[in-house]
Amino acid sequence: MSQFKYIKYSEENRTATITMNRPELYNALNFDAKMEIVQAIREANKSPNVFSIILTGEGKAFCTGQDLNDRSVQVGNGGVDLGHTLQTEWNPLVSAIRDSKKIVIAAVNGVCAGAGISVAIACDLIVSKSGVKFVGAFSKLGLAPDAGSTYIFSRALGYQKTMEFFLLGEAITTDELHTAGLINALSDDPMAKAMEYSQSLNKLSPLASSMIKANIKAALDSNFSESMEREMHVQRFLGRSADYKEGLTAFLEKRQPNFTGN
Repeated sequence: MSQFKYIKYSEENRTATITMNRPELYNALNFDAKMEIVQAIREANKSPNVFSIILTGEGKAFCTGQDLNDRSVQVGNGGVDLGHTLQTEWNPLVSAIRDSKKIVIAAVNGVCAGAGISVAIACDLIVSKSGVKFVGAFSKLGLAPDAGSTYIFSRALGYQKTMEFFLLGEAITTDELHTAGLINALSDDPMAKAMEYSQSLNKLSPLASSMIKANIKAALDSNFSESMEREMHVQRFLGRSADYKEGLTAFLEKRQPNFTGN
């Protein structure tokens, strides 16, 4: 759509595709680029024609994090408040992905670095080429990992491996991340595989997909009893939906359901 300068956005076959489009900077993001992604995710969530979202990058990289030429991270005489940059730019971007009611699939076409890692792992499903490098070189800049990466990596890789990754700053490949369960699939054509996922998702009830995502996220931060309680309330809500009625009718009639998100 023409209102975007730093990304490309399209809707086709119930799938919205958001492409970070700064290949000359390996898709490092400035303030405006981050806000455009947030806006695109909101548009996709509002669109009745969209059931799933694919996020990818143009060129050789998926996203290499912060554009260090951006004025908001330049160091002045009194230093720079990077907490403000996180609060107003990166955290809203990551939260927009995680809070999206429609499933977001990352098609990782190339290197991820810095906060670009957080953008990738915020997605609900991740497809990548084999051998792609994730680089968390915060320590070499005198910084700590941010935008949610500490939370996600420590749970997926464990304490020692996460310490090694973020302290020593050496790259970890998507093959290792796939083995650890952080990446769903490796493919020579991650965009095609992401589209395959999206077409499967687009046949499901959007309400159910949204609630499954919300339940799994909540389960990571709750105990067993709290998780069961949430599941009960969600199932009560879904049982009263038109999509459940359609799903049950289609099952009994031995046909594919036509879900509408109602």
